Amino acid sequence: MEQAAWLWYPGDFELYHAMKQNFSRVERGCQWPAFWKSEGFRNRVAFRRVYHLDRETSFTVFGVKGAAGYVQLGEEKHPLGTAIRCPQGTWRISVHIACIGCVPAIYVQGEIIRSDRGWMVEDFDRDPVPAAQNRYFTDPNRDPSEWAFTERVYEPCAVEAVNGGTLYTFETELTAALELQWQGEPPLVTLGESRAEALDTENCYFHCRPDPETGRCPRQALRFAFVPGRSPETIKARAIHQYVDIPVKAEFRCEDEELNRIFSVAAHTFMLCSGAFFLDGVKRDKWIWGGDAYQSLFVNRYLTGDREIEKRTLIALRGNDPMTTHVNTILDYSLLWILSVDAYYESYGDRDFVDFLWTKMESLMELCLSQREEHGFVVGRKRDWVFIDWADFDRDGPLCAEQMLLAEALRVMADFAPEGEEDRWLRERNALLEQIEACYWDEEKGAYVDSFTSGRRNVTRHANIFAILFDVADGERKRRLTRTVLFNDAVPAITTPYFRFFELEALCRLGYLEKVLEEIKAYWGGMLRQGAVTFWEQFDPAKAPEEQYEMYGDPYGKSLCHAWAASPIYLLARYFLGLRPVTPGGAEYELRPRTDLLKSCKASFPMGGKVLHFAVDNGILTVEEL
Repeated sequence: MEQAAWLWYPGDFELYHAMKQNFSRVERGCQWPAFWKSEGFRNRVAFRRVYHLDRETSFTVFGVKGAAGYVQLGEEKHPLGTAIRCPQGTWRISVHIACIGCVPAIYVQGEIIRSDRGWMVEDFDRDPVPAAQNRYFTDPNRDPSEWAFTERVYEPCAVEAVNGGTLYTFETELTAALELQWQGEPPLVTLGESRAEALDTENCYFHCRPDPETGRCPRQALRFAFVPGRSPETIKARAIHQYVDIPVKAEFRCEDEELNRIFSVAAHTFMLCSGAFFLDGVKRDKWIWGGDAYQSLFVNRYLTGDREIEKRTLIALRGNDPMTTHVNTILDYSLLWILSVDAYYESYGDRDFVDFLWTKMESLMELCLSQREEHGFVVGRKRDWVFIDWADFDRDGPLCAEQMLLAEALRVMADFAPEGEEDRWLRERNALLEQIEACYWDEEKGAYVDSFTSGRRNVTRHANIFAILFDVADGERKRRLTRTVLFNDAVPAITTPYFRFFELEALCRLGYLEKVLEEIKAYWGGMLRQGAVTFWEQFDPAKAPEEQYEMYGDPYGKSLCHAWAASPIYLLARYFLGLRPVTPGGAEYELRPRTDLLKSCKASFPMGGKVLHFAVDNGILTVEEL
């Protein structure tokens, strides 16, 4: 018999918890909710189901904390939380529930009548739809108002007296509630990703005092904790790491120990940033960003293969219709959201979820197309952020890289459009590609320029990398772009791990795996050589370790645990081991390891609902599916 679970209207759970996540940022005692439009959840719904009973039974309906409502059995109304007797026969059950402070949800407990699959829910605006649920919420005593984190205790690996206080060091970065034992008044605690940050009581991001009853500080990112004015003999501390238990299914071991460690630290980094949703990092803003999430989909495909976190993230980012602002206010993130749906489908072959999202894809694309200028190029509006990357673009007029993203998003729209509607999106794409060629291609430079309106003919890597990845350029032009852009030192280098993901994938697509391996070992290996236990938002190998923490004009603004820095997992699995889904969902897959670069290795990766275990030894490949 299927286990009972809490039920809610599809999408409401994700939007509720996304609001909680995006409102959770705290910076130096100041709460800082995300600055984009906040999407709410339905606060009044009705669940319905018909049962045909061959014997009498009873059931009880519980509502989420703070909810108002009732249960209607036939013509009779019953309060929530009371046992209801249901005689033999055919019965229509309706549960009406409303809640202002939380997603309206119900749990039905009974031998026959229970909250399993089969319930429908309506919001009084459109036809009923199947109710949604989540595998983490099957306990009637733990309702969906709070995420049910798994906990693991970490004792400090070092305790030292310093600066008149006590500094605790943990073996790695955690998202944890620091738990203390003390005498007298609750002590002040300062937390940090780095030792320097924790000891800087004036400038560290987080400071707090433990709750007098529980002894716990609020859940925050930390590796170091400093208690000023307290000696080690008078206080004790440990960290209660709180996380969403998503099993890691990937393993990787080869003859290169540095590469093994890079994979391991990347996996740890990524899992710290993977909870209810994909987050950019665990310390600074902890918000759900569309660009970070797009890259996380590719890493997650090979690390956990968990589709539910991807679905939650996609729903949370997109929000409800009508669509009036871009994802995170960023024009390119709206286009990347559409590309994310394509990446999800390639990983899992889940057409039902894509169909569920289709109207959201369509309305989001219509918003983007409504912002085209006379050449058919998309441009930002007054409140839009046209980002692409932290780079010195020529931003006069429409930006070329943005048009590359639009062309690929139109390709995705054509792939998923209902039968008979795909031609519209293909026509839009083909017309856009013609205009890109006419306006942005510079034959003399052998590259796409940022702007055709300024006259400066400035070349950056970004649009040209997209031209390679999205097949805007044909084979001959891709080879030319390799010479004129990718291997041209006169073109400014990529400075962020965010766009380095795209650049390294382009090099992999072009066959330059030796170059990519050098980059991985220099960049990510460089962080390890500077003592990193998780991978950072940005790394400058020319700076000393104590100079690495500043970013955005803030002495500790750099995230030292950032999801987009986990990309070596994807690059190693997809290109060095040559594992990719041939059919959506990976029921058919291809495995072509580069045995010249990885002469011997053992690895496991999720694919097609299975876990593939394979080994390469002296050029011989063995594979086992479990």
